[in-house]
Amino acid sequence: MTDASKPFVEFFDNEDHAAQYPEGPSKFMPGFRSVHQMAGVLIRETAPAHAQVLVHGAGGGLEIAAFASANPDWTFVGVDPAKAMLDQAEARLAGFSDRVSLHHGFAEDARPGPFDAATSFLTLHFLDAEERLKAVSEIVQRLKPGAPFVTAYCSIPQTKDQKTLWLNRHAAYTVASGVDPEVAEKGGQDIAEHLFVFDPEVDQQILESAGLKDVGMFYSAFTWRGWVGHAG
Repeated sequence: MTDASKPFVEFFDNEDHAAQYPEGPSKFMPGFRSVHQMAGVLIRETAPAHAQVLVHGAGGGLEIAAFASANPDWTFVGVDPAKAMLDQAEARLAGFSDRVSLHHGFAEDARPGPFDAATSFLTLHFLDAEERLKAVSEIVQRLKPGAPFVTAYCSIPQTKDQKTLWLNRHAAYTVASGVDPEVAEKGGQDIAEHLFVFDPEVDQQILESAGLKDVGMFYSAFTWRGWVGHAG
């Protein structure tokens, strides 16, 4: 864990924060559940019927629960550095325990694989450019040739006017989703001041530099972007 990512790990390792987490994503990320459905489509394009999927940032267990429900023959290895979040995931995934293995740690702590696919949702924006490149590289090294990596996280244009515009739209969406306006405003400030948010073109370059081929954007909604690429 580096100095850059340490505050985020400590935040999510708090039991109260971890317990409240499941309520958040669908209010802050348009189409949160649809992103899981789209990821399933993208994985099934190339993965075998009995796919083994590596899930980076698996704390909470929301994406594994969605994947496991829709794909009864898939098995999962999840990794997350926040123990409190993994505890939440273990409880949420109790009904799938025979198909799920959870590990406390970072991407480099996941077992070697090779995996048929990998995902990382709402996680990479906690990593600076160097950490992000390392994490995605570690994931790609654990994939079979041609296997897909599907990811989604915060990514917006970085010119002052565009950044302000999209952060305001993000805040407006969260208010429309039922979030208190003050909380929504603070959320936008946190994105601007604390997360490692880059221009979408820079994000794609990082993914490609990590060894992914044919990287393409499959999702875009206010402050969020999603990409799919394949291991070389």
